[in-house]
Order: sequence, then structure tokens, then C-alpha cells
Amino acid sequence: MAFALQSSNMGRIFQTLGADPTKLGYFFILPPLAGMIVQPLVGYFSDRTWVPKIGRRLPYLIIGTIVAVVVMCLLPNSGSFGFKTSTALWFGAISILFIDLSSNMSMQPFKMMISDMVNDEQKDTAWSWQTIWGNIGSVAADLFPFFLTWIGVTNVAAKGELPDSIKVSFYLGTLILVVSSIFTIWKVDEYDPETYAKYHGLSEEDHIGENFFTIVKNAPKVFWTLGLVEFFAWAAFQYLWTYSAGAIAQNVWHTTNATSAAYQAAGNWYGVLAAVQSIAAVVCSYVLAKVPNQYHKLGYGGSLLLGAAGFASIFFVHNQYVLILSYALVGIAWAGMNTYPLTIVTNALTGKHMGTYLGLFNGSICLPQIVASLASFALFPMLGGSQVNMFLLAGIVMLLGALSVTTIKETYVK
Repeated sequence: MAFALQSSNMGRIFQTLGADPTKLGYFFILPPLAGMIVQPLVGYFSDRTWVPKIGRRLPYLIIGTIVAVVVMCLLPNSGSFGFKTSTALWFGAISILFIDLSSNMSMQPFKMMISDMVNDEQKDTAWSWQTIWGNIGSVAADLFPFFLTWIGVTNVAAKGELPDSIKVSFYLGTLILVVSSIFTIWKVDEYDPETYAKYHGLSEEDHIGENFFTIVKNAPKVFWTLGLVEFFAWAAFQYLWTYSAGAIAQNVWHTTNATSAAYQAAGNWYGVLAAVQSIAAVVCSYVLAKVPNQYHKLGYGGSLLLGAAGFASIFFVHNQYVLILSYALVGIAWAGMNTYPLTIVTNALTGKHMGTYLGLFNGSICLPQIVASLASFALFPMLGGSQVNMFLLAGIVMLLGALSVTTIKETYVK
């Protein structure tokens, strides 16, 4: 929910606060930068953590949740403290940074616990169900602004402020984040160090004596080839999150005025489309979980290819309802990106340094987002300064990701 509220509303939030569309990339660099720093550290240190009666990964979930609650309440109020525009934008940017720091600290334990406790035959199913539940949360979060507007919550605000529909959406997301985190902490019993070592065929001291750089050096080859695919796929999604609200407003509502009611309506509709994307990902994740191991590359490449078609089609579509098909295709790619890479990379790993490797692998998610945002400062003006045009570029980038799947050679630890 935290990630969905952030990704589906960031472009709208910063443009409503007064950000120049040509400078949006600056704000979208912060979340992946936070992920690149936090997730490897959480992985590295949680591999070496054991808190009696709590666990190895859960302490980091607890800390991340507490911080997330505070900053998720602050972000939607960035324009409500009487700051001038530049200060409000900086306040929002810092809030986004801490939301992503805390969300990454909260999310990483979920990935790691599957790797810690689920056998190879069940990983596809486990990660597919994690993707399904995550996308159910995304659907709800994405629909909050649209639903709240429908029941009468204000969807416009004074210049430089965010409408109540956005504020209440973040408050609801915060409440559900707390409830779901408490449920996880209450219900999950992690393997103690002795059981973990037996389960993975390790000694309890296997991690001792190897530093961070040695661990990176010994990463399996598939770790790097998967990174190439991830680079293209996540770069494309960075442009989706950055420019969707503005592109929909421009193509369908025929406005570029971020303070107008038409723009805010387009922002709500993007929430609906993001929910469509998540629903498509839920359905597709269930299907992908049934695909035999020998067809992983076909499923992965095929899902990214359909996603490329979805991205490119957004450039051509001027009807809000036809966009439902475009974002459904994007959702298929999202399902593939969140199911196959983790299964393929952990199949090639022993249980040794599992958290560290998964944290490092997050770099293949974060780095392309940073590169895409930096590149946007040159590409956006080259493509006519139009947010719609960025979706043709995103389609081409996603197509390169689909073609890069052919470089992957799966390996399995016996």
C-alpha cells in the first residue's frame, strides 16, 4: 500500500505543489536511491541478526513500519504548513525519501523470509502469492482517491495544497499498513539459527569471515544476466510512474494545468488504471505460478513483450476506457517482473548470505530507475517536452528487456 500510494500519486503530488514537469526526474530519483542503500544493508545485517522471540528479519519490519507511519502522514500535508513553493517541494521530497527508506526496510523482510523458509519447488507459488497480496493492497490504495471523490471528499484544493482525497488516502493506507504489519509479526515464526542452518545445509558460522565485496565477487552468473533484463524493465516503469498522470491529463482531458479540476480528475483516473494494472498482475501471477520451471524464460519474456505493447499504446490512446487495456498489458509485465527474477536468482543460491544477495539484487531494480530519471533531463526535451511521448520510449525500453531474457541461463543449487 505504501509503495502504491507513492508511485501512483507522486507525479500528481509534485505537479500540484508546483513542480516543473521537466524537473520531475529529480523527485523520482530519491526512492530508488533509498532502496539501493537500505535493502543491501538490511540484507547484510539481518543475515547476522537473531533477536530471541522476534526473529532475524522481523526486527527490521518493525522499525520500518514505525518510520513509515510518521512520514506517510506528513507527505500529503506538504502544502498545508504555509511553506513557499520551493520549501513545500523540498519537504515533500524529504518525506518521499523517508517513505521509501522505511518501506524498503519493511518490504525486504518479506522477500527474505520466503528465501529463508520455502523450498525450491514452492518458490514460484510463494512469490506469486506474495505478488498477489501485494497487488491486492495496490488495488485498494490506487482506488482510494477515486472512491473518496465519488463519496464526496474534496478532490480540489487551494493552489499549492493537496486535495483531501489524497490526504485521506494516505491516512487509510497508513492504518492498513500498521494492521498488516502487526499481523505478520504475530503470525510468522522464523527459523532459529540452528534450524535455518540445517534447512539450508550450512553450519551456523558459514557467514563469518566473508566481507561484503567477497560476497559480491562470488555472486552466480545469473545474478548479472538477470540484472540486464531488470535494468530495461524497471527503467520503463520509472517513466510510467513519473509521467502517467500528466500524459493522461494531456491525451484524454486535454489539459496540462496541474491545478485544474480536469488534471485532478485525470490523476484519479490514473489511480483506477493503476488498480487495473494490479488486478491484471494478480490474475497473471496466479497463471505464472503454474508454469513449469523449464518454461520460465518463455513466461518471463512473453510477459515483458506484452508489457512493451501496453506502454507504447498509451501514446496513441485518447479514450480513458481504452487505456484500461493498455494498463492491463502493463500489469502482465509487472507480474512477470515480480515473480520470475526472485525465483531464478534464489534457485542459484545456497542459503548462505541469502539476505545480502537479495538486498544487492535490489540494485538491479533501483539503479535503472535512477538512470532513467537522470536520462529524462535530456530525453524529455528531445521528445518535445511532452509527457505522452515518454511512453513510446518506455515501450522500446521494455521491448529491449523482453529480448534480453534470451541471455539468461538458469542454474540450480543441488
